[in-house]
Amino acid sequence: MYVLHIGNKNYSSWSLRPWVLMRALGIPFEERLTPFPGGPSFDFYRAFSPNGRVPCLVDDGWTVWDSLGIVEYLAERHQGVWPTDARARAWARSAAAEMHSSFTALRNDCPMCCGVRVALSRMSAALKHDVFRLGDLWNDGLGRFGGPFLAGDRFTAVDAFFAPVAFRAQSFGLVFEGAAASYPKRLLDLPAMVEWYAAGLAEAWREPGHEAEVAAAGALVEDLRATA
Repeated sequence: MYVLHIGNKNYSSWSLRPWVLMRALGIPFEERLTPFPGGPSFDFYRAFSPNGRVPCLVDDGWTVWDSLGIVEYLAERHQGVWPTDARARAWARSAAAEMHSSFTALRNDCPMCCGVRVALSRMSAALKHDVFRLGDLWNDGLGRFGGPFLAGDRFTAVDAFFAPVAFRAQSFGLVFEGAAASYPKRLLDLPAMVEWYAAGLAEAWREPGHEAEVAAAGALVEDLRATA
């Protein structure tokens, strides 16, 4: 059975991607959660992850790291990871790659922290651009392939790559236009996402670096997490 190493469910957007994909597609795996240590984590995670980060997937002693590498490894072994239609698959891979490499302002200004609600102190021009581009991209996919997911009627890897954005939208009140407006809620309602969210709320760990990023984003309106 696969072993998937992840970080805190409240914080770890990168861990969420392969986790929610495997859950949603019914790919069995053993979860091993190692909380962020506070401070540098490279040496801490190097015990099981070649790049000193999470997530990483271990398959019969063979380790695959980085969320995109893990997804492609799974795609070679399981049906349904990417769309079957060639054009939908090409679009989905392009969109996932864009999410993987872009949206820096979104990552910096709206860090994933599932259990909080924050009123942003400001919307920088870069963040406004990222939110616009996300909506533009989602509307394109939903319009091209008919929804309700980005590349058609099934949840695939491209949706998994945007799953952390759904939690960011919920935490920071991000608003999208057109068909994209309802897409984050559609992701949040998935059973796998509900499961992840509940586990994130139950975590009592607090990592100072992540907490500082949330505090810098704006005023804390609500903290739904278990007591630290």
